[in-house]
Amino acid sequence: MIENQKEVIESFSAEDTAALGEKIGNMARPGEVYTLIGDLGVGKTVFTQGLAKGLGITEPVSSPTFTIVQIYEEGRLPFYHFDVYRIADPSEMDEIGYEDYIFGQGVSLIEWANLIEEILPERYVRVTIEKDLEKGFDYRRITLEKIG
Repeated sequence: MIENQKEVIESFSAEDTAALGEKIGNMARPGEVYTLIGDLGVGKTVFTQGLAKGLGITEPVSSPTFTIVQIYEEGRLPFYHFDVYRIADPSEMDEIGYEDYIFGQGVSLIEWANLIEEILPERYVRVTIEKDLEKGFDYRRITLEKIG
């Protein structure tokens, strides 16, 4: 997926961010897990929508803030979109069958994954999205890092 252990991509628009997500979705393989870290309003949902598009998902994709996981099965691989912002304790993830998803044959993307780091799989790709207002309102620095 990413060439090196760590790669930094500059995005100058929401379209750039979505296109990066789509490129990753196009190359995603069964069982891959992506974590998504970034403040509110940095473009996590835009990135996720691009990734879903790359997987061939055409239905609307939004953040599953109140349901923890949204499941999309119409693409070339199942897509499991987690938002763990409201998780108070990582053990709550057991209640939704978290391991069945991340160790399954789909692609998992976990927003706010830093809140459940202790239960993340051994191998995943950390995606960090950051603003830098000195470079413009729409500028984003997106870091892709292989973990494990």
